[in-house]
Formats: sequence, C-alpha cells, structure tokens
Amino acid sequence: MIGEVGPEAIDGIMEVMEQAFDGGFGEAWNRGQCLGILGLPGVWMTLERDDDGARGFALARVTLDEAELLLIAVKPAFRGQGVGARLLDEVIRSAARRGASRIHLEVRDGNDALRLYSSSGFQQVGRRRGYYTGSHGQTYDALTLMRSTNDPGGPKRDNGQGCV
Repeated sequence: MIGEVGPEAIDGIMEVMEQAFDGGFGEAWNRGQCLGILGLPGVWMTLERDDDGARGFALARVTLDEAELLLIAVKPAFRGQGVGARLLDEVIRSAARRGASRIHLEVRDGNDALRLYSSSGFQQVGRRRGYYTGSHGQTYDALTLMRSTNDPGGPKRDNGQGCV
C-alpha cells in the first residue's frame, strides 16, 4: 500500500531511515528534522508499507511551480523490488497535482539511486562540490537532477519479469 502520511508515521519513517542510509555519508535526517519540515506548507511524505510495516518513504515539497524530492529511502530488504520506483512515480504525480511543472533533487555522486533517477527521466543540471561530509571528514559532491512533471508516469520500466 502506498499513500501520503503525516507525523503519525514517524516511527516507521525512522526505521527505514536507520536501515537505508549508510552513516558514513551524512545523508540521513533525524526525527526532529523530519517532524519539523512536515509542518511546513507544501511538504508531504509518501510511504509504502505492507502488513509488516514500512518498506520505504519519500519526503518532498512544492513551492510555486517547482517541487523538490528531499529524501527517498527503501529498506535494504526491499531494494530491487520496485519500491523506490513506485515512491518516485507517486511523488512526481503528486507534485504535478500540486501545480509543479518540474521536480528536482540532489544526490551524492556515486549513489546507487542514480540509476533509478536516470530511468525516471531525471537529467543532471548541476553539481555542488563537497556538499556531503562523511563520518571521517571526507567530502562528496552532490549532483542536482531535474525533470518535468508533465509525463508523471515517466519512462516505462521493466518489472523484472520482461514486462513493463
């Protein structure tokens, strides 16, 4: 099941956050950051869950005609099963419904999620040198990616069984 959630889902969100992000890169948010941004105008959280709990989530915001994907995370046990793609597609559709004509995000250069973003029609439009600081002081560039929301379904993806 996938849908928008509010602060009541924070425990599931934090469980995903703790499992999904490698602490060495400094990309995860804490509980306070998540709860704090959820109260701001134009911010929404999308969660995919099953009977056993949260599988993944996405946090996004819209301002005027532009949306930003702030975070997206999938528990390692559910990676490669389309959870990230479904979350991303839902965020793009929701951004379009909210009036955004484009959506952008920033991602650490070398992050495995770049494949997902590329297959969803995102293109690199910028680079922030040394944006992320790792646990041992090393820095990593952030890539700025963008795509239109006019085709919310994005490119068709193979579902792993030869079907799209």
